[in-house]
Amino acid sequence: MITATELGIPAPGFATALAYYDGLRAERLPAALTQAQRDFFGAHTYRRTDRDGTFHTLWGGDRSEVPA
Repeated sequence: MITATELGIPAPGFATALAYYDGLRAERLPAALTQAQRDFFGAHTYRRTDRDGTFHTLWGGDRSEVPA
């Protein structure tokens, strides 16, 4: 995969399969961006790994976080 990337040879099938395998073997994946987008666009709640409970962020009209 490294050689293909260095030579500019597209390998989308292999890259996707490798990323899928990495996801399966990881204990925890970084999903902060995905959770933030779900919360912003759909008013979903999310859980955190550092605190117990369910959270929802309030967003202002300028798309900044509003203190609760």
